[in-house]
Amino acid sequence: MDKITWLTNHTDHSDFILVGIFSQSKQPTLLCVIIFVVFLMALCGNTILILLIHYDVHLHTPMYFFISHLSLMDMMYIFVAVPKMLVDQVMGVNKISAPECAMQMFLYLTIGGSECFLLATMAYDRYVAICHPLHYPVLLNHMVCHLLASGCWFLGLVDGFTLTPITMTFPFCRSQKIHHFFCEVPAIMKLSCSDTSLYERLMYFCCVLMLLIPVAVISSSYYFILLTIHRMNSAEGWKKAFTTCSSHMMVIILYYGASVYTYMLPSSYHTPEKDMVVSVLYTILTPVLNPLIYSLRNKDVTRAIKKILGVSSQKRLKS
Repeated sequence: MDKITWLTNHTDHSDFILVGIFSQSKQPTLLCVIIFVVFLMALCGNTILILLIHYDVHLHTPMYFFISHLSLMDMMYIFVAVPKMLVDQVMGVNKISAPECAMQMFLYLTIGGSECFLLATMAYDRYVAICHPLHYPVLLNHMVCHLLASGCWFLGLVDGFTLTPITMTFPFCRSQKIHHFFCEVPAIMKLSCSDTSLYERLMYFCCVLMLLIPVAVISSSYYFILLTIHRMNSAEGWKKAFTTCSSHMMVIILYYGASVYTYMLPSSYHTPEKDMVVSVLYTILTPVLNPLIYSLRNKDVTRAIKKILGVSSQKRLKS
């Protein structure tokens, strides 16, 4: 009987209904336009940053290597759900099939997990650069940087491959309405009619590893960075260290704060409306803020932009 019920749940009701943020808005058209503009800004900003880092020799350093990976993750992050969300709003469709939902969930978990570890890697990079500048070229050489970046992607894949199959094999015998704008694990689990307590403990354990371990690395790195800055006598050194680190801390607070709320706080703290607002913060706003934080507050990037604009203007004058 259980087997028949499971098959029925996964065949007759294979489509989910996404009750997204537009249904909560009094001005859905205006909200759709705003999200589309933000999407284009995130796409353009991260693409420009990646191209700048790739083509400008002065940006071929470990810090910018990791920033380019962060921009790639942000582009993938916002691409997973936003285009579908906007198209569905324009077309008047709000359905998503089970395979599409599973793929969306897998990509979010993979990219999100990878970004958690990448932010910790970036903190370690700043720690070595500020606290051990003479050993920096050795400790973070070309091979080490690629190994660290590959490790971040691999750990994200482990997260995606671990949680997605388990989540999607639960029987969904309640309403097929997902009170979210994409297939996020907590929103999907609310549809299950079986006991999910053991899985929720497993997911909590995974979140502890994926969030608290990177946070511990970041906290330790910045503790030693602050100690080193305190010993500095150079005002220029103080300014440069604080500029670089404050940019990174802004990203960390935005991303980790939203992730901790979504995956680690008890369900009593959650409502569908709050969950969607927090998810907008780290899936839509963070990807557009990251390139602004790392470009407008960074002299190397602004110098590279001015250099390219200067070269292009000179070519126009000559032609």
